[in-house]
Amino acid sequence: MWRVPCHLCVRAARGSKLLGPWNRPAAFMSTLLINQPQYAWLKELGLREENEGVYNGSWGGRGEVITTYCPANNEPIARVRQASVADYEETVKKAREAWRIWADVPAPKRGEVVRQIGDALREKIQVLGSLVSLEMGKILVEGVGEVQEYVDICDYAVGLSRMIGGPILPSERPGHALVEQWNPVGLVGIITAFNFPVAVYGWNNAIAMICGNVCLWKGAPTTSLISVAVTKIIAKVLEDNKLPGAICSLTCGGADIGTAMAKDERVNLLSFTGSTQVGKQVALMVQERFGRSLLELGGNNAIIAFEDADLSLVVPSALFAAVGTAGQRCTTARRLFLHESVHDEVVNRLKKAYAQIRVGNPWDSNVLYGPLHTKQAVSMFLGAVEAAKKEGGTVVYGGKVMDRPGNYVEPTIVTGLAHNASIAHTETFAPILYVFKFKNEDEVFTWNNEVKQGLSSSIFTKDLGRIFRWLGPKGSDCGIVNVNIPTSGAEIGGAFGGEKHTGGGRESGSDAWKQYMRRSTCTINYSKDLPLAQGIKFQ
Repeated sequence: MWRVPCHLCVRAARGSKLLGPWNRPAAFMSTLLINQPQYAWLKELGLREENEGVYNGSWGGRGEVITTYCPANNEPIARVRQASVADYEETVKKAREAWRIWADVPAPKRGEVVRQIGDALREKIQVLGSLVSLEMGKILVEGVGEVQEYVDICDYAVGLSRMIGGPILPSERPGHALVEQWNPVGLVGIITAFNFPVAVYGWNNAIAMICGNVCLWKGAPTTSLISVAVTKIIAKVLEDNKLPGAICSLTCGGADIGTAMAKDERVNLLSFTGSTQVGKQVALMVQERFGRSLLELGGNNAIIAFEDADLSLVVPSALFAAVGTAGQRCTTARRLFLHESVHDEVVNRLKKAYAQIRVGNPWDSNVLYGPLHTKQAVSMFLGAVEAAKKEGGTVVYGGKVMDRPGNYVEPTIVTGLAHNASIAHTETFAPILYVFKFKNEDEVFTWNNEVKQGLSSSIFTKDLGRIFRWLGPKGSDCGIVNVNIPTSGAEIGGAFGGEKHTGGGRESGSDAWKQYMRRSTCTINYSKDLPLAQGIKFQ
């Protein structure tokens, strides 16, 4: 695993004692973290004690003031004033006005602006990654890696800005040409979740921008500081290029703002990342107005290890996929199917690997496992563990809340459940891995596909025939189908998304750009005659 040194984050030297909330004077406890000396680096991102959560060329906000908290200690970081409905209306109008300017900028020039956004993110990668770690709770190396993912998609989008377009098709009529023309949809609404508060916005924003769209972002309320900090970086680039700031607008808010976006006919495409339950509501509201939606919803992802699997790959892959980001990725491995001949050995190896996981403050670069994002997530974890026990499961590792400040739970392994146990078919955003035995390929391929979601999946085998059956029409029904690697950790060059209750949307690479554009088939007559298609005579 790569390491990122960070002098801008709070971390304890080895052998020293971290100044955490549990060993601070009581008088110090009531202050916001941003006002404490060791968190002064937050101000390098333009953050302060109370931050305006609306940007449309200027900063404002007339809605509720919320406080965001650090999951590692549940202490308040800073406050954000959210958008009111009036703020939303004003922002949409300004975004639509900005589109009239942005749509006229040639695509390669738009790509140049996106390149500058990527460079600006590079300059702030350590401090912004530290904020991701502080406010979301993921470990530092993942926080920095998430910003890197936005940088990477900016680089990708720059090249794409010179490649988007449709073919010129042969016409059956003399003196005619068929041209496929692609144009921006207009205003793209982007609603993101807490678990990837930078990268998912980046996937949408960079590609939407080079396609000629303007963007309106509503991030998760619990990661509002990240939304504000990222928008400040982008706003500076737009200002330097003398472009309207409303090209990349922000309305921090809750369900009222999300509902307004879903119902608003002026939002030409709504990209939503979140739970299947909320995603279904969003899809229905958007469809009610015959709008477009791009849905990235839940995943109940499986790893399958066959009898010929290389166990030196299986164990670290299952460990990373199940425990990475404390089980809070949409691509987290939640089910592990082991051939009966290797089941016991893999479970024993996993238990030993779990026992070596370095737990601690997520901004400590030596730590591999941090907290869950909220107290509510801890309650859901405990509920899932109890449900698994009631259905016949045995907790062979973990299963408890850790005795330390913050939202820490033990990474957990459960064996003995039936493959179709209700809890195993329920996505719980927590580090719980359900382990099952299987006998043959047909059986386990069926079990992989029997859940409602269809995001990510992976098999471990050396059998080429099995690999291509897995990739084929009777294999995995997921949008991400891997071989000999974990379910999580996708690269930006491929289209990201899944099937069934995962929503069907695709973001990031490949031809995902087409979702941000509308297509027209244009027939051009450059002759002096008027022949009709299919040889029809109308005289």
